[in-house]
Amino acid sequence: MKIGVLLSGGVDSAVTAALLQRSGHEVVGITMVNWRPDTAQQAAQVAAFLGIEHHVADLRGPFEAEVIDYFCNTYLAGATPNPCIHCNAVIKFGNLMQYALGLGCDKVATGHYARIRQDAGSGLYSLHQGADQSKDQSYFLYRLNQQQLQRIIFPLGEKSKQSVWQLAEQLKLPLPHGLESQEICFIEGDYRDLLSQRVQCQPGDIVDASGRVMGCHRGLPFYTVGQRRGLGIAAGEPLYIVDMLPEPNCIIVGPEKSLYQPALIAREVHFISGQIPSLPLEVKAKVRYRAALAQAVIFPEGEGIRVEFDQLQRAITRGQSVVFYLGDQVLGGGIIESPCADKND
Repeated sequence: MKIGVLLSGGVDSAVTAALLQRSGHEVVGITMVNWRPDTAQQAAQVAAFLGIEHHVADLRGPFEAEVIDYFCNTYLAGATPNPCIHCNAVIKFGNLMQYALGLGCDKVATGHYARIRQDAGSGLYSLHQGADQSKDQSYFLYRLNQQQLQRIIFPLGEKSKQSVWQLAEQLKLPLPHGLESQEICFIEGDYRDLLSQRVQCQPGDIVDASGRVMGCHRGLPFYTVGQRRGLGIAAGEPLYIVDMLPEPNCIIVGPEKSLYQPALIAREVHFISGQIPSLPLEVKAKVRYRAALAQAVIFPEGEGIRVEFDQLQRAITRGQSVVFYLGDQVLGGGIIESPCADKND
């Protein structure tokens, strides 16, 4: 089988390519240039070491339009984006996958810590958490569809990060030891520096729940729900950002207990099977990548989903994603539109 490995120059994709090559597949290295042109240099060294073809796909145009603009516009709207989720669905397993198929590849492989299975009866593909829970990346992949999953291989899904580094050392892959990918590939340093170059921010009021003005903010894109530091306000107790409102351009602050909510509304809901399951449905859900899975029930809510948790969730943030799980299987998820202060009766 001819497999296009999306080589980033890091250890995960390098080991992915080596494992597939050792299994007898024809491996082609493909590197996406999405921000800086020099990102392909390390990947080219890995490809040369393995003796495989290496191609560079210049996707700076689509990446700018689909990911950077989305990132900036979401912050302008008073929400907090998750660009990796958007990039995976639209760029990495969209534009870049099509590039690989254009080279004659049968499938594409990446170094994600996640697993894909196919049901023998229905033929449907399902997405599952990686075996290494500390590195599981299934949260970032919930927007993939059946057409994408049937073309994807995740060779590291059953492996731990430690074992991947051990394999890299055994194979003597040309990699700087301990180097990890940046959390957001196009951010070097503080994301606010990028925003200040690309968006016009209007200062506004910081108010408490009663509307009392507590201070002034620099512009909504420079803040996020749950933030405590950098507000420049003094009060008798620590105050946190509870909400951000584009109209009337204000930030609402409150004590930490104000951050805890029992439910949320999600929009742009996507289910990996392509079909909406029978609702209501008991699931486990997480409201951000590093959040713990929490018991919840999902209900239909207009064109979206209402998620009600058994226990209060901290800092439910507009623009982030809520992802639903049954066991280790990812059912799907949606973009958080708003937290809810009460559950439905």
